[in-house]
Amino acid sequence: MRFTKMQGIGNDYVYVDCTRQDLKNPSEVSRLVSDRHFGIGADGLILIRPSEQADFCMDMYNADGSRGEMCGNGIRCVAKYVYDCGLTDKDEISVETLAGIKYLKLAVEDGKVSRVRVNMGAPILEAEKIPVRAEKSPVVREPVEACGRRWEMTCVSMGNPHAVVFIDTPVKEFPLEKYGPYFENHERFPRRINTEFIRILDRRSMEMRVWERGSGETLACGTGACAATVAAVLNGLCERKVLVHLAGGDLEIEWDEKDGCVYMTGPAVTVFEGEMILPGGLE
Repeated sequence: MRFTKMQGIGNDYVYVDCTRQDLKNPSEVSRLVSDRHFGIGADGLILIRPSEQADFCMDMYNADGSRGEMCGNGIRCVAKYVYDCGLTDKDEISVETLAGIKYLKLAVEDGKVSRVRVNMGAPILEAEKIPVRAEKSPVVREPVEACGRRWEMTCVSMGNPHAVVFIDTPVKEFPLEKYGPYFENHERFPRRINTEFIRILDRRSMEMRVWERGSGETLACGTGACAATVAAVLNGLCERKVLVHLAGGDLEIEWDEKDGCVYMTGPAVTVFEGEMILPGGLE
């Protein structure tokens, strides 16, 4: 299997070009390649496929083999891959995902993509569509019990479900590994949940750590940064255009008041390319 390792502010995936060949058992392959000791090491696997509805299709799998609807950092790397590898010469492309078709603008420097702006679409705020079991909809500052502690959560879907929790302490001091799994598998989230723990710095900036369903803590989550911005606006904590500081770097997020869509801008980086011999049945 030929692959390319790529990362968007530390959110790293193994990318495979499936426009010309298919890959069997991607769920098993994702578990294998994601292992940081016995595999390549990644937060998951992303397959780039042809699409009848868009320029390309992004097929995403988490580190535990579960399928993901959308990945903001991952889709920026898809854009870089298809341009840098000559699969397209357009600097504006569309990518089909399980969360719908996303539209991307590519910033090209010296013939290579350096940054990508993604129209992530309008946030979904209806509780049953996120989904989350809640007393009211939208779910804003709703109490939730987790790990023997009472929290307030604001829930948003960016094509995948997020619970946003605001904290007062620096995020690097927050015991994410203790509370993250409780939120991910909480009974109120039928399809599990990605959880962002956010500290507001000022009206135009925030810092966050994220616990992603199926992968655990990652250095960055693009859809999570979008969900956190929407949640902060709904709670009156920040402006509609903010800089989100994540462990792996920064993302520019804007929730446009005119069209209702969330826009994410950030880098995409190729780490290395290689070949991996897959066990029998996976090739």
